[in-house]
Amino acid sequence: MAQASWPSPAHNNRAVTDAEYEHMAARFSDNGVYGDPTDTPVVSAGIGLSVDIRPNVDASVRGHAWTSGTSTVTLAVAANPSGSTRTDRAILRLDRSDWTVRAVIKQGTPGSGVPTLTQQTSDTGVYEILLANITVLAGATSVTVTRGERYVGTRIRPCTSTSLTDPNPVLGELRWETDTGRLRLYDGTSLRTIYESSPAEISLGAGFSSWIDEGQAVGQRSGNVVSLRISKRRVGSTFNATDPDGSKLATVPSSLRNTSRNQYFACTFSNGVTGRVELRGDGGMWVRMLSGNVTVGHTVSLTMTYLLN
Repeated sequence: MAQASWPSPAHNNRAVTDAEYEHMAARFSDNGVYGDPTDTPVVSAGIGLSVDIRPNVDASVRGHAWTSGTSTVTLAVAANPSGSTRTDRAILRLDRSDWTVRAVIKQGTPGSGVPTLTQQTSDTGVYEILLANITVLAGATSVTVTRGERYVGTRIRPCTSTSLTDPNPVLGELRWETDTGRLRLYDGTSLRTIYESSPAEISLGAGFSSWIDEGQAVGQRSGNVVSLRISKRRVGSTFNATDPDGSKLATVPSSLRNTSRNQYFACTFSNGVTGRVELRGDGGMWVRMLSGNVTVGHTVSLTMTYLLN
């Protein structure tokens, strides 16, 4: 078979068959229901041996649109005269014999678990997606429904962190910020960073002049995880344990700060004195609550790791 593309004047004068449409449209939309899990379940138990599909449900199966219409769709469930529980499934089925999508019951076998969905991707056969599982006890006169619909997702939207963003994001929307290297997810309330490329180390800002670097004072962020490393030596005067305010070792850059709450880390100076390092929301890195005095020439070295909120 030679190369072909459609729709095109060179291909059947722009006439597209159902099979050709499916090849083209199957990835226009994910398979599933339009909406999100906060919506009312698509399928519920009906009267007796039946289930109800609520009105105004829209879905897509291999690019083929389906709607439940403006009134409830009731599907009959077969009786179960066996001695074992049977699990059926309410499904949407694309049938390529007539190219229609319909909600139907796929009956299971008593005692054998749920029936397997058939998902054929050739130009013939059927393609099924799940709406709900239906439990039918032996001799039952009613059924129990467990929701199982899948929802159509959204694509990953390229944008920047300050512009070209969607002012009305939808639940589950993913966006890639080209200027920050962040992958962010909208959870229905706010954007959550779920990945961020790890930048180069950032130098920490200065603290009081009574502390000098023994090595580089740096920080690095990977996603929501921040790691800071310091090694500071006391110069000029003794740091007294009685100092209630403590002493500022360094300043954390704004991109590495946890502004919602302070972070606390235990430390030990080279003369054996213990203390507490506090990372404050304003970026200040303070040491205080000493077990003894820190005299000139003694050092503190510490690696601190925490999560950003």
